[in-house]
Amino acid sequence: MAQQKKMVEAITSRDVDFAKWYTDIVKKAELVDYSGVKGCMVIRPYGYAIWENMQNDMDKRFKRTGHQNVYMPMFIPESLLQKEKDHVEGFAPECAWVTIGGSEPLTERLCVRPTSETLFCEHYAKVVNSYRDLPKLYNQWCSVVRWEKTTRPFLRTSEFLWQEGHTIHETEAEAQEETLRMLQVYIDFYKETLAIPVVFGRKTEKERFAGAVETYTVEPMMHNGVALQGGTSHYFGDGFARSFNITFTGRDNTLQHPFQTSWGTSTRMIGAIIMVHGDDDGLVLPPRIAPIQVAVIPVAQKKEGVLEKAAELRDRLLAKDYRVKMDDSDKAPGWKFSQYEMLGVPIRVEIGPKDIENNQCVLVRRDTREKTVVSLDVLEETVAKMLDDIHDSMYQAALDNLHEKTYTATTHEEFLDIAATRPGFIKAMWCGDAACEEKLKEETGGVKSRCIPFDEEHLADTCVCCGRPAKHMVYWGKQY
Repeated sequence: MAQQKKMVEAITSRDVDFAKWYTDIVKKAELVDYSGVKGCMVIRPYGYAIWENMQNDMDKRFKRTGHQNVYMPMFIPESLLQKEKDHVEGFAPECAWVTIGGSEPLTERLCVRPTSETLFCEHYAKVVNSYRDLPKLYNQWCSVVRWEKTTRPFLRTSEFLWQEGHTIHETEAEAQEETLRMLQVYIDFYKETLAIPVVFGRKTEKERFAGAVETYTVEPMMHNGVALQGGTSHYFGDGFARSFNITFTGRDNTLQHPFQTSWGTSTRMIGAIIMVHGDDDGLVLPPRIAPIQVAVIPVAQKKEGVLEKAAELRDRLLAKDYRVKMDDSDKAPGWKFSQYEMLGVPIRVEIGPKDIENNQCVLVRRDTREKTVVSLDVLEETVAKMLDDIHDSMYQAALDNLHEKTYTATTHEEFLDIAATRPGFIKAMWCGDAACEEKLKEETGGVKSRCIPFDEEHLADTCVCCGRPAKHMVYWGKQY
């Protein structure tokens, strides 16, 4: 028990220092290691296994909606990047450039991709000739580089893993429908797989993706009330197509420009999982992406038959396609309990001599610590239901936190008071002027517009900043 107590104490309490708590978990759960390359991280096997499970789930969702995976180069010639003015200006501060190849200076600088819109446009111009060639529904799994000044594992790193969808359509209506369809895919993924509720809607013009006509976003709230931009979907109109001279022969035999979208999520979602669900004992992983869903711990394993029975239970659960690990190491059971709690394993199965005599085992939930004695005859059915119950319980806890930390402000003074004293989202009316956005951000030390929800509430007639007539209700909050 002393070892168990020591392990728990090694994590800073999230209520004492949230940033240190986050770093402690990332390191002690062995999700990442720091790299000798500035701002880059080594994703360790357990962290990468979480990403693989997320990737597999999302990839199936993308393919069910008709998308195909492709791969584009990691280098973008400067002349290609320059073709879309707003786009290149938006990314210029974050670009990393290659200027030497081998020992020879390059005749043209190459940008290490921060995103791949320009590469896809170059390709579309070659392969799209007729309306019969449309739509092209593509997705790419890759890494991108954005030269961040301040980095934190998963949340902001100079290189990170992500998926970026890129589609091109015959009509504006089709492209707009695609943009919203993929936003809904993200909303569903967060709820159904990550057990995380999100606020979603349209970004203000100031917060739009560089070169987009509209940007839509999903915004989960972390346990401490801070937002994380969890995924975005962008409608480009035909702006990129005009810049890159992408044309096709339409149904009326005239030359037309197609309409485009892009959408993306990244390994930042692992940071969201940690900060939404984790506690002072470590990770609490949603069952559907946990690398280990069930840990089987033999108790008094040196006694006759215990290891054999534990292995039997493991094999029974593996046969049902659960991700299971049996720990038959010589470490004490208490140490193992703490270890698998640290790793966020949803269910722990304890089996010892007395359990074997009574044809039972003990199941322990990671999220609530609740212990249940279960007949071995119904182990598989009980585990299946418990995993679903854990998912639902985790989602509800996160939803409760979102509701508890969402406030309404109808006056400027009320907005400033909430921003200073109650971390979370603030619902407030806005006139539509970017100057008011900037003023509120400066006055509050970083509270920004998160999104304009699709279903806007009418909270007041006037803007919470300037007092002029309000145009929209906006969710506001600080972000990682």
